[in-house]
Amino acid sequence: MKRRINYYQDLAANYSKPGLVSPELAEKLIFEAEKFISLKEDNFPAITPDYPLEQIEQENKAWWPTHCEALRQGRGDILTGEYRQDLVYFCQDGPYYGLEEQKEREQHWWALIAQPGVTMCWPIVMFHGEFVWFEWNCLDNATNETIAKGSVAWLRRGHRGGCYLKGEQLTFYRDVFAPNELLKLMTTAK
Repeated sequence: MKRRINYYQDLAANYSKPGLVSPELAEKLIFEAEKFISLKEDNFPAITPDYPLEQIEQENKAWWPTHCEALRQGRGDILTGEYRQDLVYFCQDGPYYGLEEQKEREQHWWALIAQPGVTMCWPIVMFHGEFVWFEWNCLDNATNETIAKGSVAWLRRGHRGGCYLKGEQLTFYRDVFAPNELLKLMTTAK
């Protein structure tokens, strides 16, 4: 039988289920998320001996918990900042090209999965160079029902490049468009 692994064993925080991240660590991760976004370069960085895939993978592993915390806190400004301007986003409502096409649709998804009383979790995350693949689910804190789930593949060129390609399969079990009161809870991009 194949050995099961803890996908978070070498990461700064474990987002596989609710209740594993202290408020102090969450605050630190938001600070780091803002720092990582500031490192993104205007010109897309090449993979070179000075910026090898091994370094990119380590940067993606450092980034991952900050991404999870930004989603849990509804920080749309951080989430948008993780993308390159020329993002390619494949999903069942897409494809979307650039940051403007997906903005209207994605804000509803973010508002639903970050709503009060719901905790988003990522039980599986894997890294390979600039490739990040993960599964997620959103749990209702009162009923324990899964309200949404999905699997996602990101191509992220580390801190210097950010996410340039995203492919996602999403399934929502209740609600598809967020009501205005949830949309207002999302921090908007600056």
